[in-house]
Amino acid sequence: MNQFQEMATYIAVVEAANISAAARRLGTTKSVVSRRIQQLETRLGIVLFERGKRLGLTDAGHLFYQRAVRILSEVSDAEETVRTLHSQLQGQLRLTAPMAFSIRYLAPLLSTFMAQYPNLNLDVEYSDRLANLNQENFDVAIRIGPLADSDLIAQRICANRHLICASPAYLAQQGTPTHPQHLQQHQGLLYIQREPTGMLQLPIEGEIRSFRIGKRLRTDNAFHLLAAAKAGLGLAILPAFIAADAIRAGELRIVLAAYSPDGGDISAVYRRSKRASPKIQALVNFLSENIGRTPRWETELSPFLTSA
Repeated sequence: MNQFQEMATYIAVVEAANISAAARRLGTTKSVVSRRIQQLETRLGIVLFERGKRLGLTDAGHLFYQRAVRILSEVSDAEETVRTLHSQLQGQLRLTAPMAFSIRYLAPLLSTFMAQYPNLNLDVEYSDRLANLNQENFDVAIRIGPLADSDLIAQRICANRHLICASPAYLAQQGTPTHPQHLQQHQGLLYIQREPTGMLQLPIEGEIRSFRIGKRLRTDNAFHLLAAAKAGLGLAILPAFIAADAIRAGELRIVLAAYSPDGGDISAVYRRSKRASPKIQALVNFLSENIGRTPRWETELSPFLTSA
């Protein structure tokens, strides 16, 4: 009996939680599936399932399932790597990415990427929620900002900067803050996920401190913050890639540049079991090359940062 076939059968039974359903998934009979599971347990010398009204896993069964999924995924990726040595990438790549960055920069780049790999299909979800790559079966996610500790692999694409901005009209009417302590006298345009309490977290004297600001607007959409800031409604903390065009056009001005919060990196993250996938590496390499270590928006903002 092929060990990989035993593993595939075991994984199917665990995920279906039912031998009959696993047999249908594998295109075989219930008796064949049962025999393969018995042979696997005999060969390993351990009990993998707690047999009762419902098919549960023993502790050893849980461990074996996790390792088996990882091993078969790596075998699949290895086979794909060999196949693509002499052929173009093909199949499907599932991607999730944040909304604002995707609309402004990622979507046009993905069109170029798809033209470069005509046999590769993309399944893309644009959302600011942090999707669970394991549970939702995404191949890769684009993440912005500090990354939570996890078993995911992260590859940095480029740096990200946040800027405190306001319109010239707002600053003429309300004054330009020169220190974070002045923020409590101003109206804030707040991104809910980053400033849920209405407090701005800014670096000062080597540490991160909280500063209160008015809650003029709270939203989960960066383009709404941009529009509100341009309309003169208050101060907003915006990613540089969102604010750059408005700053260059004179619609926004940077304030408190010395106290701009760290925006973290723009990264691609994926499961360890996918680390050998040529499709993922092709995408990450493409984005790194086309966005660059110093993104276009950083070069465009350079003169405005030195004068802020």
